[in-house]
Amino acid sequence: MVQLQSAPLMVLDLDVPFAEMLSIGATPAGRRRIAPVAGGSFSGDRLRGTVLPGGADWVLNRADGVMLIDVRLALLTDDGARLYLTYQGSFRAPDDVMARFNRGERLGDDEYLLRTVARFETGAEAYRWLNDTIVVGIGHQRAGGPRYHLFEIL
Repeated sequence: MVQLQSAPLMVLDLDVPFAEMLSIGATPAGRRRIAPVAGGSFSGDRLRGTVLPGGADWVLNRADGVMLIDVRLALLTDDGARLYLTYQGSFRAPDDVMARFNRGERLGDDEYLLRTVARFETGAEAYRWLNDTIVVGIGHQRAGGPRYHLFEIL
């Protein structure tokens, strides 16, 4: 069997003011909420910078207990390039762990799976390579917002 090859791309830390989440309520698809992203930072060997305010996570809690995420962000690199980052994924945990998470409790990293697939867009010449890069991520819960370790698929 062929092995999937990857390399670390960057670590992304988001600042999410959870108290400002907008609840849309129970919809036919599940419980919908929108979590604003106030900022953050990212760093890796080939890119680093800040997360610009104005992004958000369109969260959907499905009836089967899985939480789907749909995040859209604008990034500003340290050398002034603007990047658009979008990623989708899921937060999965046993029912009792998800109940604790929904109450705002801090979970151990081994109690859940937060996985994403990401895409970049940019017109900045120095970062055009990102436009065709396939990226996957592993997320971890933090008090002020999630931390993602993003990997480039080679």
